[in-house]
Amino acid sequence: MSMNFHGIIPYLVSPIDQSTGSVKKKVLTQLVKDLLAKGVHGLSPLGSTGEVHYLTSNQKSEIVRTVVDAAEGKVPVIPGVTAYTPAEAIEQINHFEKLGVDGVVIILNTYFTLSKRDILDFFKTVARSVSCPIVLYNNPKFSSVDLTPEIVIELAQEPNISYFKDATGNTGRLLSIINQAGDQIKIFSASAHIPVFVMQLGGVGWMAGPACIFPEQSVHLYNLASCGRWEEALEAQKQLWSANEIFQKYNLATCIKAGLEIQGYDVGDPIPPLKLLDRNALDIIKGVLRRTSL
Repeated sequence: MSMNFHGIIPYLVSPIDQSTGSVKKKVLTQLVKDLLAKGVHGLSPLGSTGEVHYLTSNQKSEIVRTVVDAAEGKVPVIPGVTAYTPAEAIEQINHFEKLGVDGVVIILNTYFTLSKRDILDFFKTVARSVSCPIVLYNNPKFSSVDLTPEIVIELAQEPNISYFKDATGNTGRLLSIINQAGDQIKIFSASAHIPVFVMQLGGVGWMAGPACIFPEQSVHLYNLASCGRWEEALEAQKQLWSANEIFQKYNLATCIKAGLEIQGYDVGDPIPPLKLLDRNALDIIKGVLRRTSL
């Protein structure tokens, strides 16, 4: 498997049977197979879309194993790793590597405020203790840790810290990193950004939950951008943006699960304490699904 992560990499939902707590492996496998058939370039379970903070360690393992088996080595599998300590992150990554993953997305959890040096030490310790490529994920709204451009540029010196995804929505930060770090670290767009603009800056793709329910449209957008057909790419982006607006209004994980249920995937309810969307929200999502087409 090539370690050159790029393109459209959907963040996968976590289908859980609420009565038993077991992973719905059949529907997860079918979702993976369908996403592959529609041309996605990678798969990322255990992200925020996958409700990772509400899963048990056994559920995480089962989800990763199921996705790796279903992918059959056709695209990289890059699960999320959430941890408070370097030791915890290293343990998870070592376990996932044994299951056959190709890289990880690391989310640093915190309780006490961390200094810049604390953050750098966390990621450097992890990076020097594992062998797989690492995607840094910055989402200070939820994690209370801000991976500033200065921090990312320093971490880009680590050989296996190869990618960065930022959910602040501040595209200027990405340009600062690209200008100073160059090819040392590659940039992925998040749902908070307008992906076509990130790709114009040199971004290598889009890692996001909405690609689960709009895989063909997302791949089409990426293909247009890759060919430099920017006017057409912008038109494709305009169609997709209504989905981003909805997912910023409601909870992302519940929106993606609701959208997949509407599309016929029995992914189940959100994991408590997350709640089902009301009828009005579901009607809005149905409208977006109808309008967003190739």
